[in-house]
Amino acid sequence: MRPRSDAGANARPRAGTLDHGRQGKRRAAPQGSINWPGTLLNGRPRQHEDLLFHLRSRGPHELWLVIVDASASTRRHQALSDAKGLLAQLFDDAYRQRARLALLTASGTAPKWLVQGLKASSGLRDWLDGLGAGGGTPLLAALAEAGQWLDARRKRFPAEQQRLLLVTDGRLKDWPGLPALDCPGLLIDIERGPIRLGRARQLASELQAEYRHIDELIIG
Repeated sequence: MRPRSDAGANARPRAGTLDHGRQGKRRAAPQGSINWPGTLLNGRPRQHEDLLFHLRSRGPHELWLVIVDASASTRRHQALSDAKGLLAQLFDDAYRQRARLALLTASGTAPKWLVQGLKASSGLRDWLDGLGAGGGTPLLAALAEAGQWLDARRKRFPAEQQRLLLVTDGRLKDWPGLPALDCPGLLIDIERGPIRLGRARQLASELQAEYRHIDELIIG
């Protein structure tokens, strides 16, 4: 999977610009661990040349903040199931890179943290296998909580490379405003079915995050 652009997601200072991140441009490497966030930004990988790899370096470590919408609506048309496949790839990559993960789920009545800035472990696969959808959509509360957590962490680790991955079908009522998460972001839209509200794209725009639909990314 070799992408058309060799940079990771970058939502600051300008949405949709991939090569001016706060930590500088991410270059492609011929081998090593796969950069799944950067690869997925370029759509569904079809061959080995579409892969984007991380350079082996001793730069600041990365933190991947993953927010998963697991509300009842995400059960439709195997949406959450396919999203779990993508997340499994990302967790494996984070484990190989020794990247740190923060994982927040939005379902039921309130968001819930699984890990907060810990190194990825193989145990995440067990949690992912058991993840089910149900209840309401406390996604706005999850975004607000994530924003506060990122601000506090940024003060502790100013050199850390932070990235956001948001998985949601966007099925929310109107929202008054969204927090400024101030880090490169990628929203994966998992809304499916004959009637779609299409709010995930608007959500990505207001968060200044890159947007991809799940159907662009899975290999059918």
